[in-house]
Amino acid sequence: MKTALVALVALVSSTALCAASGAAAQNGRFATTTLTAGMHLIKAEVAATDAQRAQGLMFRETMPANAGMVFVFDAPATQCMWMKNTPLPLSVAFIDAGGKIVNIRDMQPHTLDSHCSTKGVPVKYALEMNLGWFQQKHIKPGMKIGNLPAQP
Repeated sequence: MKTALVALVALVSSTALCAASGAAAQNGRFATTTLTAGMHLIKAEVAATDAQRAQGLMFRETMPANAGMVFVFDAPATQCMWMKNTPLPLSVAFIDAGGKIVNIRDMQPHTLDSHCSTKGVPVKYALEMNLGWFQQKHIKPGMKIGNLPAQP
């Protein structure tokens, strides 16, 4: 009986350790940077490769209040985002190469709807934040996001 209990505790501990390190590895795959939006600071994970942009915020259950993810695209163009496997409701700001917000779209969890930047206005970045963050902070199209990362 004692051996079975020790084995069970070891199995549970091992499973918890694997789950914790898996979550840390997923979150650790992205470098972070501090962006500015007016007087607001944003701790943003950076998705700059095809694989990172494809993963995005999939499977994330929560995100801190002033945190987000900035997607860095290879070249300015019309960009679209979707919410496949993403349980968080998000708002996305599409941003041109100079840091100016072109447009902002709200996105609902687990949808495959395309949320795109304004046609004919090339963007270099997309910044995903918790749903309503831009509106709550009075951040609007035409305003600038500072400290955006360059393409690696």
